[in-house]
Amino acid sequence: MPQPGSRASVVPTPGASADRVPVLLDTTVLIDLLRGRPAAIAGLESLARSGERPFTCAVNLEELYRGLRPNEEDAAATLASGLRLAPLGRAEGALAGSWRREHAARGETLSQADCLIGAAAAGVGARLATGNPRHFPMPELRVEHWVAGA
Repeated sequence: MPQPGSRASVVPTPGASADRVPVLLDTTVLIDLLRGRPAAIAGLESLARSGERPFTCAVNLEELYRGLRPNEEDAAATLASGLRLAPLGRAEGALAGSWRREHAARGETLSQADCLIGAAAAGVGARLATGNPRHFPMPELRVEHWVAGA
C-alpha cells in the first residue's frame, strides 16, 4: 500500500497501462461501460488487448446497482463478473479514514465512498480510472481520467 506523502499523478489516456500497473474502474466508468459509451468501451478494449483484467470494489458495485435503470441488472451482473474484486479490509479502512481526517483538518470534505474506493485501488497497487478525478485528491493515488459520458 502506498505511503502517505507520495505523489499522485493523473494519466489522461484511457486504457494506458504503462509498466503494467493494474487499474481499478470507478463507478463513472462502470456506468459508461454498462450504457455502451464509446470512450469507455475503447478504454476497456485497450485494456483487453494488453491482457489486463481490471479491478473494481464493493463500493463501486453498490453505487452501480443503486443507479440501475429498468432491465439493466443482467448487463450489470455480466459486467461485474468480468472484473476482479479489490478487497476492502482493515488496512484499506484505516487508509480511507486517514485520508478523510487529514483532508478535513485542511477544511476539505472527502466522501466516505470515494476514500474507500481510493483505498481499494491503493491496496491492490492499481491506478484509478474515473470520470471524477477531483474526487480523488489523495497524493498516494495514481488517477486516470476517463471522461464521463463520452
